[in-house]
Amino acid sequence: MKSLIQKYNIPGPRYTSYPTVPYWDATTFSKEKWLKNFKKSFEESNQAEGISLYIHLPFCESLCTFCACHKHITKRHEVEIPYIKTLIKEWELYREKMTQVPVIKEIHLGGGTPTFFASEQLKELINSILEGSQKHPDFEFSFEGHPNNTTKEQLETLYNLGFTRVSFGIQDYDSTVQKAIHRIQSFENVKQVTKWAREIGYTSVSHDLIFGLPFQTKESITDTILKTRELLPDRISFYSYAHVPWVKGVGQRGFSEEHLPKSDEKRALYELGKQMLTNIGYHEIGMDHFALPSDNLFKATTSQKLHRNFMGYTSSKTKLMIGLGMSAISDSWYGFAQNVKTVKEYQALVNNGEIPVFRGHILTDEDLVIRKHILNIMCHFSTNWKAKEMHFEALPKSIELLEEIASDNLIAIDSNSLNVAQEARPFIRNICMAFDVRLQRKKPETKLFSMTI
Repeated sequence: MKSLIQKYNIPGPRYTSYPTVPYWDATTFSKEKWLKNFKKSFEESNQAEGISLYIHLPFCESLCTFCACHKHITKRHEVEIPYIKTLIKEWELYREKMTQVPVIKEIHLGGGTPTFFASEQLKELINSILEGSQKHPDFEFSFEGHPNNTTKEQLETLYNLGFTRVSFGIQDYDSTVQKAIHRIQSFENVKQVTKWAREIGYTSVSHDLIFGLPFQTKESITDTILKTRELLPDRISFYSYAHVPWVKGVGQRGFSEEHLPKSDEKRALYELGKQMLTNIGYHEIGMDHFALPSDNLFKATTSQKLHRNFMGYTSSKTKLMIGLGMSAISDSWYGFAQNVKTVKEYQALVNNGEIPVFRGHILTDEDLVIRKHILNIMCHFSTNWKAKEMHFEALPKSIELLEEIASDNLIAIDSNSLNVAQEARPFIRNICMAFDVRLQRKKPETKLFSMTI
């Protein structure tokens, strides 16, 4: 395994979309084309499966040096009301283009720090979206919370609005690691907010952990997992730290690269954490996720309904996901669109009556087929091209690229299908890269992606 890690630990996408963002085609994209795709997807799927909303709440009071999200650092809470009002206006701009009453299946509040916002602001936002909409019978509303500033009032307010899942960003409990990543929070704070959530009635509490952080050791990972066992969250994201300072600038330069675990050491941290989580009773889901058998993410895996998008793994899928807020990405299945990346520009465009999209990609027929293959591999660890509609022109080249991976016993491949071996999950991104014809046709000349392992 050690030699394979050294062989395959190369820069590669995480495949929360296909094509990946660096390979979006600006020459064929326009806001008009995006809105046409949006309307098509809405009319095809709204009544049958509903739509999803991702709402980006970008404000944070301090900068975490591991974070690769689009955020705005401020302690000035007077920014809350103008931003919430702009989100509501953006939703209204989309509502004007809908020919039916929207059926809301999913809402996810991401960030940034959603719990930066006061309860009354969050309540105004959600009520404004739900007014004139319908909730899908199987709706799931979720949000991300910071253990240091999530209040019981916020948890109760969102629960009363229909939120039943909350994810708390933990990362690591070791004080040296916390200091290096500027994310200092006590186990007691995490224990308190987890306890509140369960007492209030949340059915899924998730903890986000990261391996590969500066100064992490087997001892610190062990301590973090033992503390996690005490609280037993329903779901765990155990992410690989993506070190991309050339993309995110000063935030990820808050420590020296020499303090990061090397590739073999980093993978050993994951394998240790994975074994401990498995011993506790968690099941590995897709890539870097774990869930108890009672959680919807595990149930989605067993029923083959697991999905992956810009929010990571989800327990269900909607064809249309509308991204609201600064930098938010929308997905109509046929196309992607991203909003402008600064709060100032976002508010100016929306308040001028414009949907604030500044770039995107309209998927070609080839893109759509490859997207299905990559989703199959990322979610179900297998794919096949038995049906004619799963063929694409470069498929023989992809199969050729997979032969070396097969020779390393990481996949089983025949004339019509591919299956990923259990022990090959660390290499899942490498396997997907063989299908990524846009990446194969134009190798990046500069650093674009984090390391795959």
